Amino acid sequence: MDELVSIIVPVYNAENYIAETIACVTAQTYTEWELLLVEDCSKDKSLSVIEQCLEEQRDNRIRLIRQPTNMGAAKARNRGIKEARGRYIAYLDADDLWVPEKLEKELQFMREKEAAFVFTGYEFADEQGRGTGKVVHVPDMLCYRQVLSNTTIFTTTVMFDTAKIDRELLEMPAVKSEDTALWFRVLREGYTAYGLDENLVRYRRSGNTLSANKLEALRRIWHLYRRNEGLSVPRSAWHFCFWAVRAVKRRL
Repeated sequence: MDELVSIIVPVYNAENYIAETIACVTAQTYTEWELLLVEDCSKDKSLSVIEQCLEEQRDNRIRLIRQPTNMGAAKARNRGIKEARGRYIAYLDADDLWVPEKLEKELQFMREKEAAFVFTGYEFADEQGRGTGKVVHVPDMLCYRQVLSNTTIFTTTVMFDTAKIDRELLEMPAVKSEDTALWFRVLREGYTAYGLDENLVRYRRSGNTLSANKLEALRRIWHLYRRNEGLSVPRSAWHFCFWAVRAVKRRL
């Protein structure tokens, strides 16, 4: 299983997107993967859509894992990590899309860098999954101090090598913005995240959620600085200002 990539997808109310997301995985040029669809008790038809895809494709690389109750994305991803058989862990959100070469290029990059943690560039997409032309470029690398002011790392672009980093360290904490909290924790342990500045992911955003999420995002990152990382108010404010500027630039 040294070459196997375990792709973890938390699924909740994604009936409109999940079939296309599954298709972007089966279209990958790198074929040594397993897809773990962690169904988190959706209220829509996500489960039936997944079951139909499994019936039509009959691909034993795809596994459906059902949560007993709705537990949220963090616990769904953690369940996926526990069930994963592969050496490499990749995250994919249920409404996002990969280009066909994503796994192949990212895995090659990870090996070249001998890295435990890598991420890539990505493009914003509309509700139909069409790229908007707004591409987010990523730095060559990020250490802990740098990532506090630069949360460029997007979950659907991330890959970990569990031969170099313990799986327990990869379990997402039960806090808001759990993915960013995980990057902070991993890098705080002394790892470096290496960025592959290629557009390999399409990040689907629905227009009706953007404004509502802005204030919540500000609250979440501030709470991560103060509560999770234990930073002082002045230091939190310093990193917060740089984070806010970069976050705005990514969306302009």
